[in-house]
Amino acid sequence: MKHPGLINKSSVIQPKVFNWNEENSKQIENIIKKYPKGRKQSAVLPLLDLAQKQNKGWLSNKAIEQVAETLEMSFIRVMEIATFYSMLNLNPIGKNFIQICRTTPCWLRGSDDLKNIIIEFTGCKPGETSSDNLFTFVEVECLGACCNAPVIQINENYYEDLTKDNLLQILKDLKNNKEINKGSQIGRTGSEPYSMK
Repeated sequence: MKHPGLINKSSVIQPKVFNWNEENSKQIENIIKKYPKGRKQSAVLPLLDLAQKQNKGWLSNKAIEQVAETLEMSFIRVMEIATFYSMLNLNPIGKNFIQICRTTPCWLRGSDDLKNIIIEFTGCKPGETSSDNLFTFVEVECLGACCNAPVIQINENYYEDLTKDNLLQILKDLKNNKEINKGSQIGRTGSEPYSMK
């Protein structure tokens, strides 16, 4: 299944303008300083990430143009990078961007059941955004927290050691704007053995 960020849907209304805000303008200077002189184009991924965060989780064409202009790159080169990485979204996403791991460790520990909970609760299938715009849901390959499987990522945070019950509670709390605990949902520290809990 294709990640929803890979192709700009024709129905997406593209903003006519994107300009760096003052805070991000300062961050850009610091980011570019990390690279050798004459190599500022190496900062393309951090700047795309910054633009995506400023633009509520997605990269409009104007945001990509701004990154290209800032780094003195052609639009097409930046677009090639933006379409390669699944962490970059070329379409608007819901307030809570849910990525569920579907690879072997998570699958063996019940990620299919979790996927069904997400579909039922949000009303959207993988690759879709809920009608209330609170959730966008995608399936991804390994999130790199295999020892704490099953795991999902919501926006920038990981939620590990999930069960149907604690995932459902997380989704309810998100819908009601309640604070939720990130990381292990059983209180495990790092990747300590499961039997310790």
